[in-house]
This record gives sequence, C-alpha cells and structure tokens, in this order.
Amino acid sequence: MATYKGIQGFTIQNLSADPSNPIEGQVWYNSTSNVWKVEEATAAGAWATGNNMNTARQYLAGCGIQTAALGFGGDTPPYTGATEEYDGTNWASSNPLNTARWIIAGTGTQTAGLAFGGTPPVTGATEEYNGATWTSSNSLNTARYGLAGAGIQTAALAFGGYITPVTGATEEYDGISWTSSNNMNTARYTLGGVGIQTAALAFGGDLGTVNTTATEEYDGNSWTSVNSMNTTRRQLAGAGIQTAALGFGGYDTATTGATEEYDGNSWTSSPASLSTARNSLGGAGTQASALGFGGDVNPPFTAATEEWTGPGAGVTKTITVS
Repeated sequence: MATYKGIQGFTIQNLSADPSNPIEGQVWYNSTSNVWKVEEATAAGAWATGNNMNTARQYLAGCGIQTAALGFGGDTPPYTGATEEYDGTNWASSNPLNTARWIIAGTGTQTAGLAFGGTPPVTGATEEYNGATWTSSNSLNTARYGLAGAGIQTAALAFGGYITPVTGATEEYDGISWTSSNNMNTARYTLGGVGIQTAALAFGGDLGTVNTTATEEYDGNSWTSVNSMNTTRRQLAGAGIQTAALGFGGYDTATTGATEEYDGNSWTSSPASLSTARNSLGGAGTQASALGFGGDVNPPFTAATEEWTGPGAGVTKTITVS
C-alpha cells in the first residue's frame, strides 16, 4: 500500500512554523498553533484587496511585478507626474515624471521603467526611470495618447493610440530612440498590451466609434489577428506575456471588473472579477501573479489596489480533524 513518504519522498514533519516553500500535497503539523496543515493548489484565480496608493487617479501607467511594481502619471485631477513604488504591501511616493500627463503608456520594471506618450498636450515624450528618478529620452515618432506598451526599458514596443483619428502605429525602442514598424491590423486606443518587443499582445480598446474585443499578436515585425476577448471593453489593464496574459477591468456600457486569461490561443473568462470594478487602471505582473491599481469607478477616481493569484497557485490550508 502506498504511504505518504512513498508518494511525497519524506515523512510528515512536526514544525514550529510553516515551511517557507511548501510543495503541493505536502502535509505538516504546526506545533506552535497545534494544527495540521496541507499545501493545495487553487482551483480558480482570485483577487485580494491590498493597500491603497497614495494618490488616487485614473489613466495612469504601470509596470513591474506584483511585489515590485511602479505606477506613474494619470489624472487626479489635474493631470500628474506622480510616481509610486509598490513592495508587495505598501506604496511609497518617488520622484515624479518630468512631463506630467495622463492617458499614458509604460513598460519595464520598478528599477528600469519606461514612460511614453500621453496628453495634454498630445505628446511623444519618453522618460526612463532608474529606481529613483526619471530622465528624458528621445520622443516617439508619432505623438499620441491612449496607446499601449510592452517590453523592457532597452527593448520596448509602443502601439495604438489616438492622434485624430485613432491609429495602429507601432514603434520599437532600443534604449535610445524609436523606430516605426508595421501598423496594427485594427487601429484603436485605450487598449491593453503585454509581452516583450518580439512577442507582444494587444487586446480590447476603442475603435473611435465603438469598443472592441479584437486581439493581435506581434512577432517583432508584424501583427496577426487572433481569437478575440469575451468581454468588449476599452480602458482596461493587462499583465503577463503573449502566451500567458491577463486582461482585467475596463468600460463598455458600464464599468467592469471582468477578468480574462489568454493562453496563446484563446481567452477564458474567470469567475473572479476585481473587487472594485473600474476602468482606466494600471496593471503589472504576470498571469499567475498580477496587480491592478488606481482607475475610475464612475466616479470618483480610486487608489484601490488588488492582487491577483491565478489558478494552480499554492495555498496553505488548515486540516480540520473531528
């Protein structure tokens, strides 16, 4: 007969504290709290409320990961260059953008972020963040707002936006300057974007007269239309990569907290929505571990922050014995 040791490779441990990195299926006895515990995998993703940002705002940009994120720009009102860093628990204010603006795009990491585009006035201004301050760099070739971004500070992608009319313009950044590439198939603005410069994903947005579910993949040269989102919306946020993306929040006929996961082929709606439905929010992280912050709840603007834990993530539970 199979034993726990035979299956897991070790015996049940008697520990004074929970292990720091338990594996799925591991069982132990916590002698401090006098309970049995087990590590399980979550069946479905869920959003959990985190601590608020210092500055409530809409149409901000975000980048980084869930435990080291960056939020910048937006409309408070008025429009702002306010920058904040998130450490997985709290937000701390940092030095602001040199060019205050909203409906801005961004990408990169908390210590190597990139901000570009925005309004007012409509701008192509580009700035690099080093973990403390912003430095101005060469501007986009096509000034615009409501665009999306992907990639890292030295290899970024800017796409979509509004310049009267809506545009599908795409540009690549090499850490110094922007180079124009092939346009998106569906011109739009206030869309979501994730990924890297050679493998990006664009989804949702506003066509100028109607919102869309259209999704496109970029291969470093051109865009290919793929399966659409399930929920039509603009002003949404995203996290992840081209083959494992998360889209959340936004607005169509009403503000939504709807969350969808993309696997490189199709979108699946999650049963879990943002606790605070909103549009024009910032996003960061991965499909398994994302962050949503700020936005507009129609009205007012919000500083609300939420952390996403995707399905399959480990969670420690107490075993009830009767």
